[in-house]
Amino acid sequence: MTFRHMRIFLQVYQTQNITRAAKLLNMSQPAVTRAIQEVEQYYGIRLFERINRRLTVTEIGHRFYRQALHMLEAYDTMEKELKNWDRIGSVRIGATVTLGSYFLPRLAAGFRKEYPEIEIRGTISNGSSLERGLLNNELDLALVESSVDETELQAEPIGEDRLILITPPGHELLLREQVVLQDLEKYPVLLRERGSTVRTFLDNYFAVSSIQIHPVWESVSTQAIVRAVGCGIGISILPEKLVSRDLADGIVCTREIAEEELTRKHYIVWHKNKFLTKSMQRLIDYCRLQK
Repeated sequence: MTFRHMRIFLQVYQTQNITRAAKLLNMSQPAVTRAIQEVEQYYGIRLFERINRRLTVTEIGHRFYRQALHMLEAYDTMEKELKNWDRIGSVRIGATVTLGSYFLPRLAAGFRKEYPEIEIRGTISNGSSLERGLLNNELDLALVESSVDETELQAEPIGEDRLILITPPGHELLLREQVVLQDLEKYPVLLRERGSTVRTFLDNYFAVSSIQIHPVWESVSTQAIVRAVGCGIGISILPEKLVSRDLADGIVCTREIAEEELTRKHYIVWHKNKFLTKSMQRLIDYCRLQK
């Protein structure tokens, strides 16, 4: 017994007329009759009583109808979703705190306007967690602010940002004629947690510049660091786009570091062995356009 048999049965049940059902199915009347008989013989049941050339549904026929209707609806839904998965599927994308705060929401909103039936499932975490998600196939794509070291991951640049020094209002560094990187060693420094892309970038940058920084505060929250700096706990280096409003509100202040350009590239990353559906490819293409 096949789904074809069930479709024929449903049409006969709904019309209760072999001739009409055959016409709707674009089949011959004998072919429809034979299909019904095959189902009855297969299960050893009688679906219809044939009295005076009229069909009457039996009790088992009613029960079979309810089951067949449910099964065909589930089958048709599965067929539709699989055949149109690139149009109505989902994409699991992760982003670092920085990109998840200002880039991913704008990206998802714009992408949804063009592809409203594709679901974007977002995850905001630090760079290390996102890399693990890609390696473990828990994420399809990820947005990070620095390239990745894992050889199994593919990274493509899609933009850049800048890190800036922030201080409390009235801090003595603001009064200096020039601030150099070595000056940071003299003050309490607040940084993001280890494993975040900001922290990894700065640790590498300090190491190359032979700067010894031992943060007095570490936090997963950029805003927690900003508030602490504003209260005079210390100084910090954070993404400019994440602190622009706080600078405008006067919560913190900034000062250029002489001869230092703390610029990072943004990347979209995926596993090299990942099968990229058309939905994922469209999202990658959309990211390229946002440069």
